[in-house]
Amino acid sequence: MSNLMMSGGGRFVDRETVALVDTPIPTVSWKPVPHIEVIDAVSKVVRAHHWTITEEQFGLAREGQKLFGVMKINKSSSSEWTRCIGLRNSHDKSFSVGLSAGLHICVCSNLAFGGTTVIKRRHTSGMELSQLIDVAVDELESEFLTLETVSEDLKVLYLKNDNEARSVIVRAAEFGAINSSDILPVFHEFKKPRHVEFEEPTRWSLLNAFTETVKKYTPQRVDWSYTALTRCFGLDGKQPQLWS
Repeated sequence: MSNLMMSGGGRFVDRETVALVDTPIPTVSWKPVPHIEVIDAVSKVVRAHHWTITEEQFGLAREGQKLFGVMKINKSSSSEWTRCIGLRNSHDKSFSVGLSAGLHICVCSNLAFGGTTVIKRRHTSGMELSQLIDVAVDELESEFLTLETVSEDLKVLYLKNDNEARSVIVRAAEFGAINSSDILPVFHEFKKPRHVEFEEPTRWSLLNAFTETVKKYTPQRVDWSYTALTRCFGLDGKQPQLWS
């Protein structure tokens, strides 16, 4: 089962295919970053941090205008998940280069993501890009620790009843974490999860119900959903919006 979700015309590709994507001609105020430079820079910085990339997946959307990727790395505090770095880049000005700390939930290949570290500066050279990514990866280390701590807490926080589940799912839709048409699918996944490990009615199981459901979304919509779920469940270490 894929760790990177691609739909709505997106396609999975390898590094060689990414390298073939043409980069738009820069202007005085806008300097697009080649997709392959982002991948290579992240890989270089990860190795410099003495981490090992054990698996990677990349996807292109909008005829190569958008790049999405996930890299699994071999450093984690639990056998239940693997640390991942999510990355993105665009050639159509839709978003800046970005990195995310993520946990690959091993039992079901879902991802729980923390906040996105977006590199907002314009880039003029590969060296500058590497320096900016180096700072971003340093910040991701603290996000990993927060994610793992909150995830452990979610596994022991039980929902009171089905009415609480229904209420928070509706609130999540109001926050934009899911489409309103997916309120029932999330509830059904929560009540009858496809993986026995999520049969306990905990916040952890409810998070899984959300991440299972958003797999069908487009890459950009998934990215938005992860950002919203981060706040909804407090994966960033702050008070969770769904229970505030």
